[in-house]
Amino acid sequence: MKKRSFTSIAGRIAVSAVLIFLLFYTTLPAINLKDRNFFQFLIMSILIILVVNFLTFVKDFLSRLFGGGFAHRDPVTGQVIFEKRQEPQSVSLARPLKIGFAAIAVLIAWMGIATVWGLPLFNAARYRDLITLTDGDFAADIAEIDMHNIPVVDRDSASRLGDRKLGEMTELVSQFEIADNYTQINYKGAPYRVTPLVYADPIKWLFNRSSGLPAYITVDMVTQQTDLVWLEEGMKYSPSEYFFRNIDRYLRFRYPTKIFDDVSFEIDDNGIPYWVAPTVTYRVGWWDGKDIDGAVLVNAVTGESTYYKKEDVPQWIDQLYASDLIITQLDDNGKYQNGYWNSIFGQRNVRRTTYGYNYLALNDDVYLYTGMSSVTADQSNIGFVLVNLRTKDTKFYTVPGATEQSAMASAEGQVQHLNYKATFPLLLNISNRPTYFISLKDGAGLVKMYAFVDVEQYQIVGTGQTVDEAKENYRRALNLEDVELEEAAGAEPVSGVIGAIEPVVVSGNTCFYFTLSGSDTIYSAQITLSPELAFLQPGDSVSFLPAESGNPVSVLEWRQ
Repeated sequence: MKKRSFTSIAGRIAVSAVLIFLLFYTTLPAINLKDRNFFQFLIMSILIILVVNFLTFVKDFLSRLFGGGFAHRDPVTGQVIFEKRQEPQSVSLARPLKIGFAAIAVLIAWMGIATVWGLPLFNAARYRDLITLTDGDFAADIAEIDMHNIPVVDRDSASRLGDRKLGEMTELVSQFEIADNYTQINYKGAPYRVTPLVYADPIKWLFNRSSGLPAYITVDMVTQQTDLVWLEEGMKYSPSEYFFRNIDRYLRFRYPTKIFDDVSFEIDDNGIPYWVAPTVTYRVGWWDGKDIDGAVLVNAVTGESTYYKKEDVPQWIDQLYASDLIITQLDDNGKYQNGYWNSIFGQRNVRRTTYGYNYLALNDDVYLYTGMSSVTADQSNIGFVLVNLRTKDTKFYTVPGATEQSAMASAEGQVQHLNYKATFPLLLNISNRPTYFISLKDGAGLVKMYAFVDVEQYQIVGTGQTVDEAKENYRRALNLEDVELEEAAGAEPVSGVIGAIEPVVVSGNTCFYFTLSGSDTIYSAQITLSPELAFLQPGDSVSFLPAESGNPVSVLEWRQ
């Protein structure tokens, strides 16, 4: 009897352990009392233990209760003997059941207390201080960007370009698809979007898992150049993997106590692919006020991983903070400027982010840009913020003006006969004026035109089929031609004899490319700058001031 009882207990323990492991394997909670998911895991584990034991008890109880009597033959005398089955023994599980349900009640009660503890009603100042805004000088902080370095590709366009590139690779398209990450990074001084391949389905994974994912996609946001970057050795760790090579499961079993935010895909300066897993901390109450205190970097090929504190994260990491987290913190900062009740009644100095954001590449970092508006104003901004997505340094610029949606509508209005749709604006510095730059796309999602819209006066718009043409029309609308000439006046005059000159039609505009004798520098000038360009020949003498000194291919202000 004792052996049977021991076997029964061991079996129940084994079944419970297996079910609890499978629960952990699929839900992947952090073994951390700050993780809500861990409390839910504990509750489910207790229920598993109770159910396994309760079902065993019910089976035993029913077999005893409905067994009735039975007859058997005595092996010695051969006489048939009828015996009545014993009544069910008093098997009581009251105590373990009470303990189990009491434990569940305690866990649920603590979850309720912890939730109330973190309510904004009691912590408005802490929510406000999750992010700190300092005043910035727009002209000093944001240099005027070279027109040939403006990113014109948004996430949707990058996705289309990536799909087209993969479609060219017939040997891959049947086995792999493209992930929708398209993380924006700075790579070798230029803005890029990068994303890995994923297995097309479980069968494709089964046949390709030994070699891993063979490549990733890069999209140059300026030139729209899209490349499929092949790896010497495939990526063995990714979200599309199964079992213990799945990146989320791999991280959980290597760092069981860490609470992770969503992983993102990036490449380092050498093009090596990594998964960046930010680690979460909570700064309000028990598990509220989500923030980032570090990151685990996982080599997507080898699986080598390293944890870094936030201040030690490598410079090449561009997006440690998720954009949605930053937007939430900015909204809380604006909402609770004067306490919780003021956010509901009165709403003095209460502000919010506008409905959207974009990214700006500055000083080898990626910054999140979004406008800030008063909660009572829907058509104007009181300013905008730039947030470094690696360090969370945040600057606020007081520039009253149009919201991004108003600027988008204004740009679309300039080409309403073409039915182009505007992308979310990018904030630029044009002659020390905050200016929205917008790409205009057709129904197929292809970029067809560009627009510059003044932030303070959104009815001032310049559009064009090239970035240079749009900027020129914008400056004309602002009457800034004289300003540009003053800027050019500071450059060294260029004189010489034309060595070669060729007219080229670019998006319907005639542009002359030429060189000077004894120099390899290529200059460019649109016909609108001087009608005499059409009559220049090799051997003619010219003198001019470059509008953008040091740029070998630049728009010129012509001086005769």
